[in-house]
Amino acid sequence: MTSANNIENLCIYGVGGVGGYFGGKILSSALKNQNGFPKTYFIARGEHLNAIRRSGLSLVTPSATFTGKPTVATDDVESIPCPDLILLCVKSYGLDEAMNALKKKVKENTVIIPLLNGVDIYERIRTHINVGILFPACVFVGTHIDSPGIIRQNGGNGRILFGRDPQHPEFIPESSIDFFKKAEIDFSWMDDPYPAIWGKFIFIAAFGLVTARSGCTLGELMKDDAQVRSVLEVMGEIKVIAQAKGILLPENIIGESLAKANNFPPETKTSYQRDIESGGGKNEGDLFGGTIIRLGEELSVPTPVTKTIYSDIHRRFP
Repeated sequence: MTSANNIENLCIYGVGGVGGYFGGKILSSALKNQNGFPKTYFIARGEHLNAIRRSGLSLVTPSATFTGKPTVATDDVESIPCPDLILLCVKSYGLDEAMNALKKKVKENTVIIPLLNGVDIYERIRTHINVGILFPACVFVGTHIDSPGIIRQNGGNGRILFGRDPQHPEFIPESSIDFFKKAEIDFSWMDDPYPAIWGKFIFIAAFGLVTARSGCTLGELMKDDAQVRSVLEVMGEIKVIAQAKGILLPENIIGESLAKANNFPPETKTSYQRDIESGGGKNEGDLFGGTIIRLGEELSVPTPVTKTIYSDIHRRFP
C-alpha cells in the first residue's frame, strides 16, 4: 500500500448538483492547465447524460460560467478503465446501486471520496467494497441541476473535507491532494474528519426531518417556536449519540447549527423535504431518521422525538 498513486483516470459517479459542480471545476482547470490532468469519466443518466454528450456540461456560479466536455460521459461503468480516484456523488438511496456497479473497478490503491450526506456512509460503502482507500468526507456546497447539462451553484463555498481511512490510517493521499490544488478545488485534509461530518449532520438531519413533516420553508420554521423546539430536540438527540460514539463536538454546536438556517433564503426547502413532497418514493429519510434511530438503539440513547417525527412523515407520505 502506497500513498503515491498517480491519478491518470478520474471517475465522477453521479453528475447531479454536487458531482456536476466538481466536474465542471475540474474540466475548467484542465482546459487552463492541460498537462498532467487525468482523463475524466462522468457517470450520469437520462436527459442530463444526453445533454452532456451533445453540448458538454455547463457550470454556472455566482462569478463565472464554464462549459466543457469530459473524456467520456456514460451510464455504463463497465465501459471505463479502472479509476485511480472516484468522487462518489450519488444520493444515499442510490449508494447500493453505485457500489454494486463499481465493485469490479476498485483496486487496492483506488481512492474513493464519497461526497454525500450522512454519518455512516463509510460503513455503508464498506459493506459492499472492502478494498481500496475510502476517506470519510463531507462537502459544503449548494447546487442543483438547472436543466439537462446545466449545473447552477446557489450557495456554499464548494469545500471538500476529508480525512484518514480507518482501515488504512497510514495512507496519506498525496496525489489526490496535489490534484485538488491543481484543479483549484477548495479542500481540507484532516486526521479526524468525523467532528465536521457529525457537525454537518446535526444541521441537515434535524432541519430535514422537521421541514419534511411540517412543510415549512426554513424562513417559516424559524418564526415558529414549536418547529424550532422540534429542531433543537432532534439536534440534542444527535449530539448525545455523537458523544456516545466518542465524537468531540463543540459545546455550542446546537446553537451554531440552528443559527445557520438564517444564512439561507427564507423560501428555502430542504432536499429531503422536496423529495417527500414530490412523491417519487426515493428520499433520504433512512439516512436521517433511520440512522438516528438505529444508532440510538445500538448505543442505548433514547431518540423519542426523532422516532415521532419520522413516524409522522411515514404516515403522511407512505
